[in-house]
Amino acid sequence: MQFVTAKKEEKVFVGIVDESFRTVLHMREAQKAMGGKVTIPITMAECIEAGEAFIKQAEEVMKWAKEQEKPAGQYTLEEVKLLAPIPRPRKNIICVGKNYKEHALEMGSDKPEHIIFFTKAPTTVVGQHDYIHSYPHLTHELDYEGELAVVIGKKGKSISAEEALSHVFGYTIVNDITARDIQSRHKQFFLGKSFDTFCPMGPILVHRTRIESPDDLVIETKVNGEVRQSSRTSEMLFHIAEIISVLSQGMTLEPGDIIATGTPAGVGKGFQPPRFLKPGDVVEVTVEKIGTLRNTVK
Repeated sequence: MQFVTAKKEEKVFVGIVDESFRTVLHMREAQKAMGGKVTIPITMAECIEAGEAFIKQAEEVMKWAKEQEKPAGQYTLEEVKLLAPIPRPRKNIICVGKNYKEHALEMGSDKPEHIIFFTKAPTTVVGQHDYIHSYPHLTHELDYEGELAVVIGKKGKSISAEEALSHVFGYTIVNDITARDIQSRHKQFFLGKSFDTFCPMGPILVHRTRIESPDDLVIETKVNGEVRQSSRTSEMLFHIAEIISVLSQGMTLEPGDIIATGTPAGVGKGFQPPRFLKPGDVVEVTVEKIGTLRNTVK
């Protein structure tokens, strides 16, 4: 199933997008029309936390909707605004640095021996078609990083690599926007990656049952229609199961935690001369089986 957080007439809801990506079903409205008590949680974070009980409810409302000529709570995607799947994460977004060999090289680094972790503040998150603010008074080196993101669905600590993917709820897309000069000046990643709007996310959250091999998906980033990044997640140095396992050895992972798995080569800083983002640029990150996250620099 393909889940979204959407807004219609200022009301925010969790919905299911159909296979053709044309309509979205407001799950609580559909459940209400089915009769009985409305029990589906209001927010995506609460839905994820509910686990298999939520998935069962989602299957029930989808089955009911397919049997209706015009189901209550069904809208075209043009009638709603898609927000980030988790508009305000409860914790920082966990990110993996230099997880593709060629990206490490273009950044002037050797291939890392161990996984590099950093975080982005939860206030960075924006959704599909939202603006990326350029902050011209603060940075002159605005950069993009298209990434596959993992959303944890089951709480765990000291998770083995063999069990890691069973702790995943689903997958989405993140654009790890970075102010390179701020990052360099502060000698660490946090501030240069944590300005407001620096984490576009979405457009959908795909349940893990729909993606059998997350470690072999096409990933591509375009700027104004020009392909800048093109790779496969199979090129990651550290794959998803290992990332989850290593993270969880001393840290409890919780439902709704978001892990961005790193970006391929082709970032703006990697060009000679560098090709940083500027106002008016349209950035599109596409990941196979998930879709395209599209944002404009303002």
